[in-house]
Amino acid sequence: MRFAGNVIWFVFGGAVLALTWLFGALLFAISIIGLPVARAAVEMAKLSAFPFGKDVVHVREIDGKGVSATTAATGTIGFVANIIWMLTFGWVLFLGYLVAGVINCLTIIGIPFGLQSFKLAGLSFWPVGRRVVTKEMANAVRKQNAAEKLDRLRGKKTNLPEAA
Repeated sequence: MRFAGNVIWFVFGGAVLALTWLFGALLFAISIIGLPVARAAVEMAKLSAFPFGKDVVHVREIDGKGVSATTAATGTIGFVANIIWMLTFGWVLFLGYLVAGVINCLTIIGIPFGLQSFKLAGLSFWPVGRRVVTKEMANAVRKQNAAEKLDRLRGKKTNLPEAA
């Protein structure tokens, strides 16, 4: 089902939206300071081309790093980069996904495609710091993080590496 959904999605608009992400990545990559945004745009282009069977997680969910001076600095840079993205390409992609989602949801068979459009619309505003992974990996990461948080709440020691 994922394969068929991805093929239909790609043919009927996913390719155009993925190219929009890649165009934005190219423009931001021209300037060296735009490289974090370009990396995020390439990640979102992958999701935009073939969204079925994939999910998005924040990079901190994957690496398990807590708050430190380094993560605070990169988080601040990511915040500024997301603002710049939102003001340039983010709103254009948001509107494209929103229109596609509404049109897809007009028919019963189009509802799964509309839901993917709405998911991507939300991500189009704030892509920096996100990674595209399979749904299975996203569920495993979230399950592990939830277990670690539960252990901390219960007072158990977890096997996390110490933050530098």
